[in-house]
Amino acid sequence: MKVLVIGSGAREHAIVTALQSDPSVSQIVCAPGNAGIAAACATRPVDVSDPAAITALAVAETADLVVIGPEVPLVAGAADALAAAGVRCFGPTAEAARLEGSKSFAKDVMAAAGVPTAGSRTCTTPEQVAAALEEYGAPHVVKDDGLAAGKGVVVTGSRDEAMAHARACLDAGSKVVVEEYLDGPEVSLFCITDGRTVVPLQPAQDFKRVGDGDAGPNTGGMGAYTPLAWAPTGLVDEVVSSVAQPTVDEMRRRGTPFAGVLYVGLALTSRGTRVVEFNARFGDPETQSVLAMLQTPLGALLGAAADGELAAHPPLQWHAGASVTVVLAADGYPAAPRTGDPITVDEPPVPGTLILHAGTTEVDGEIRSAGGRVLSVVAVGADLAGARTAAYAQIARIHLRGAHYRSDIAAKAERGEIRL
Repeated sequence: MKVLVIGSGAREHAIVTALQSDPSVSQIVCAPGNAGIAAACATRPVDVSDPAAITALAVAETADLVVIGPEVPLVAGAADALAAAGVRCFGPTAEAARLEGSKSFAKDVMAAAGVPTAGSRTCTTPEQVAAALEEYGAPHVVKDDGLAAGKGVVVTGSRDEAMAHARACLDAGSKVVVEEYLDGPEVSLFCITDGRTVVPLQPAQDFKRVGDGDAGPNTGGMGAYTPLAWAPTGLVDEVVSSVAQPTVDEMRRRGTPFAGVLYVGLALTSRGTRVVEFNARFGDPETQSVLAMLQTPLGALLGAAADGELAAHPPLQWHAGASVTVVLAADGYPAAPRTGDPITVDEPPVPGTLILHAGTTEVDGEIRSAGGRVLSVVAVGADLAGARTAAYAQIARIHLRGAHYRSDIAAKAERGEIRL
């Protein structure tokens, strides 16, 4: 099976790495890729926002399966275009991808499906925002209704900051969703689905704030780990039965079945499990840790979802131990990341670690930074402590001017300090 992976981040590098160990996958091409992916498989240029260009590339490459990583091509209709050309695709249609493309739409679906989530108001004027902020009180949660690369959310105790974010979204032509604040630790759960059957992966936890102790602005994600020893027994089964399956059933009832990855962002609150958000694709950086632990061949799993045959797929198998991912970010990230600086890595690599590229490019044989989140260091260990030690030992061997990373990824979990 020849697989075409669409995207250029660490998530796509993780997907390529997992596909390489699948005996059913004979060839991998990634478009557009990055410097690290180019060292692992063939890459091709493509505009990921152009469904016609993605489809033309898939046809030219005679791809047996296309795996779409980012949200932008999904919301733009890449899966629809591929299906029209008769190309197998893992990823939802544009209409189904609205679960990520519009937070207000996702709230409507959750309400119809009886999915537990935060109370919310969709606002189109500053006056409506002000009323919603008053209704729910602080901490204020204000979300851009549309896609914002993981940075369209503000959680703040400052009403002025909340209003400023809302006004910026409104001025840009987007609706705003104001939500009640959900307390408790957050969990990410990826659910593979073919539109009927739901197969959950191992839950993970990610870290959105840029600084240690969850300080600073939201980012696309600064690290993650799996499994979650502190999670309640039966959590995954509960989420599948009360969230993922009802949502998939509701989307099918509407005539727009969702097939692909349903990313369920959860808060384990004092009032029970609540959905924070849906995404329509693998999340970054959780994917890096989750796929590092997956023993089941990835290509066969995604192919079964694309073919509507998940019900017949064998149960998933997982490696023992734990995985920790730490993101190395460029100077100035997330506000104004610096690019173009050389990246060097000390040899030899730390055992049990893997460096996955995101914002990188190759210039005259030298790897340089080309984005905000530059690299992900993924470590697998016998336990969480071992994985953390290895991840931080490896990231200390990477040199990039002004780069920064969080030093506390999975630290509370290692110390047993997460309380429900």
